[in-house]
Amino acid sequence: MAKPPSAAAAAAAAPAAKVKKKIKRQILDAVAHIQATFNNTIVTITDPAGNTVAWSSAGVRGFKGSRKSTPFAAQVAAERAGNAAKEHGVRNLEVRVKGPGPGRESAVRALNAVGFRIAQIEDVTPIPHNGCRPPKRRRV
Repeated sequence: MAKPPSAAAAAAAAPAAKVKKKIKRQILDAVAHIQATFNNTIVTITDPAGNTVAWSSAGVRGFKGSRKSTPFAAQVAAERAGNAAKEHGVRNLEVRVKGPGPGRESAVRALNAVGFRIAQIEDVTPIPHNGCRPPKRRRV
C-alpha cells in the first residue's frame, strides 16, 4: 500500500515560482568619473543624475600592490567598466578626471577605444585655496 505524499514532497513537485527578469535601463548619455590616485585607479560610469551604471578598478581586475598604480592597470579597469556600460546602451560619455595618478590618460584612451563618443573631458581635481597648515620645518 503506497503512502500519501507529504506536504514537502508535494511542494517540491509543484512548478517553481516565476522569477522576474531584471530589466536593464537603456541610457544613451552617461558620465565617466575617473579617480586616479597614486595607488589605484577607479572608473565609475553613471547616468547624468549620478546613479552608478558600471564601475571597475585596477584592484578589482586583479592587480596587487605597486602594479595597481600603472597606466596599464587603469586601461584594463576602464575597458571593463566601458564594456559593462555598453550593455546598458551607453553611447556618449562626458569624462571627469580627478586626481594626479599615472592612470589618468590611459583610462580616457581606453574608454575612447571601447567605442564611446567622448563629448567632453573635464578635470575636477580638488585644489586647496591655501588649505591645511603645513607641518613644522624639519630640524636636522
